[in-house]
Amino acid sequence: MNFNTRLLHEGVKKEPYGATFPPIFQSSAFAQESGEDLAGIFENKKMGYCYTRVANPTITAFEERITKLEGGIASVACSSGMAALSNALLNILQSGDEIISSASLYGGSIDLFRDIEAFGIKTRYVENNNWEEIEAAFNEHTKVVFAETIGNPCLDVTDIDKLAEIAHSHGVPLVIDNTTATPYLVKAIEHGADIVVNSSSKYINGSSNSISGVLTDSGHFKWTRDKYPVLGDYIKYGPFAYISKMRSGLYRNMGTCLSPFNAYLNMIGLETLGLRMERQCQNAYELAKWLDESYPDVTVNYPGLANSKWKDIANTILKKGYGAILTIRVGSKKRAFEVMNKLTIPYILSNIGDTKTLVVHPASTISLHSTPKELEDAGVYDDLIRISVGIEDVEDLIEDFRNALG
Repeated sequence: MNFNTRLLHEGVKKEPYGATFPPIFQSSAFAQESGEDLAGIFENKKMGYCYTRVANPTITAFEERITKLEGGIASVACSSGMAALSNALLNILQSGDEIISSASLYGGSIDLFRDIEAFGIKTRYVENNNWEEIEAAFNEHTKVVFAETIGNPCLDVTDIDKLAEIAHSHGVPLVIDNTTATPYLVKAIEHGADIVVNSSSKYINGSSNSISGVLTDSGHFKWTRDKYPVLGDYIKYGPFAYISKMRSGLYRNMGTCLSPFNAYLNMIGLETLGLRMERQCQNAYELAKWLDESYPDVTVNYPGLANSKWKDIANTILKKGYGAILTIRVGSKKRAFEVMNKLTIPYILSNIGDTKTLVVHPASTISLHSTPKELEDAGVYDDLIRISVGIEDVEDLIEDFRNALG
């Protein structure tokens, strides 16, 4: 089946009474027939639900759909994209371990990596797709390689296949943040990613009405007790060792669960993901091309442009479009604010993936806490505007930007 058909039918179970959509199980806990039944669930010896902080039928329905879309063996939905990333990494890391990460990251991820230094976990930043630099960053402490499919807001495209090959040659997993691409543009697991993280607040939800995140385990990585002692006895679960440990440990104990209502809203949005991404990617390409041709004094960054240094990798990795985000540099911070303030269609806010076009000044918002070097690596400049393109008629967007840019 093709993407939209799979989106609507794979991982979807028949609901009671013939309902065509999963109900919201807005309950904090679930009663059992006997004490033995409840004990069995707590001991992971019996299927069932006991407490929504651990699992909930509505959340499970959302997780199963994401698992099918990403092509993994299991997913865990969390209260936010940052919670999903935190769980994905801390599930296998301990004091003394190191992460090798692309330097062109979303500012919030850089902030997280800075925070976990207090727990003895260090991050070594490398230039994305710089294979010599990446190879040189490995040592006996390296436990994870991390990158974004499409950097936010740098818009560099990761060669996932090559990065996975290098990570696996050193016996460590590759964690990919696929938020800006979504499984519509690329199924990162098919290119060698071991764990895929999505901030489902973005394109998966599509309407900016729920904060949430989800991680998906490919089931391909061969975990060993020697290399990853924190997995302990969960190693016996083989391909499910990673997810089993998370479900029974970090995810449950740190309380990063998603609310059933937000899971429900995500599933509503998810069903139109393919339609929205097709339109948004096309709009972004047309707007980027028009800006690039019409304003020589404006620097346009979009992976789909012929002059983009990421175009060749994008053609290899991204099969249905180049993403729905572009950035423009307009000469100064003052002019950036002037342009944003003159726009009448886009909303000025720090999100991406909405049906509506959104603009933000990254240097003063999402990358506010980054160092000058981190800003440079992430492609963030004082005169930069990030544009998350929506599903409006592109002719109207073009006219709005024409009026704002003068």
